Amino acid sequence: MTESTRHQPDDSALVASDFIAQGQRVLDIEKAAIDGLYQSIDTSFHNACQQLIRCQGRVVVTGMGKSGHIGGKIAATLASTGTPAFFVHPGEASHGDLGMITAQDTVIAISNSGETHEVLSILPVIKRLGVPLIAMTGKPESTLATLADVHLYVGVAEEACPLGLAPTASTTATLVMGDALAVALLHARGFTADDFALSHPGGSLGRRLLLRVSDIMHSGDRIPKVRESAIITEALLEISRKGLGMTTIVDDNDQLLGIFTDGDLRRILDQRVDIHSTPISATMTRHCTTTSPETLAAEALKVMENKKINGLIAVNKTHQVVGVFNMHDLLRAGVI
Repeated sequence: MTESTRHQPDDSALVASDFIAQGQRVLDIEKAAIDGLYQSIDTSFHNACQQLIRCQGRVVVTGMGKSGHIGGKIAATLASTGTPAFFVHPGEASHGDLGMITAQDTVIAISNSGETHEVLSILPVIKRLGVPLIAMTGKPESTLATLADVHLYVGVAEEACPLGLAPTASTTATLVMGDALAVALLHARGFTADDFALSHPGGSLGRRLLLRVSDIMHSGDRIPKVRESAIITEALLEISRKGLGMTTIVDDNDQLLGIFTDGDLRRILDQRVDIHSTPISATMTRHCTTTSPETLAAEALKVMENKKINGLIAVNKTHQVVGVFNMHDLLRAGVI
């Protein structure tokens, strides 16, 4: 039997194995681990938050192995919710990366045993710099816990791994504790959705909160536009050329007088209006809804939804037309 097939179960074992029961067992154990964290949201948690909120530099998270992976996620969550943070691998820290830590920083060190050699080896330098140390361990009596300024207990009764070897429930508990810290700090800082968007400009939330009408509107020669003296057929040609399903009607100073849409065309055809001789001014919609180029695209979308319209005109302070856009433009920009 080769090494690659040694642990492959036969078909009868696969049939007999209750995957659902095993999956539910894991969830039960990990839920119990999270429930057990309630006792750790105490004075130590308060002190950790106070230390982090007072930090004048960056929060440096470190951990080895699976704890390191969890530490990377905690650092990323802190950074995206208003607490500047980054992850430093303890092994690399011993070979130069400790230079990334300054006296203004705060360190969060993660080790379930509290005895991880790579983490302990960098503590003398951290202590010499006078950097506050917050430890997350499952062993309050461990070296790391006793040397820390604040210790957060993340111990669990059992791992979900039946062998008790692979970190499972313990890493879940540590991750949840990190989330608790990040959200508590977010609340204390008054961190808003706009703040979140500034650090996530590439995400859908960033697009929704940061894009303005000026970023998506058609401007210049792409604006469908006719004078009020134009007849309906001329307006229809402009609608076809610009492909937005509408045209603006303006005076000689480009000030908005009205709008004519595909919907208006269907209405006048039902009324048997002569499109070859009737001026557009006789059928356009006056006093139409407009917006400003500086309006957030998400706000403009809400206006369009409330008014049940498919397009919107952007005007400047003197009511001159400076842009137009429709639902398709919002969709392409990721606002919808």
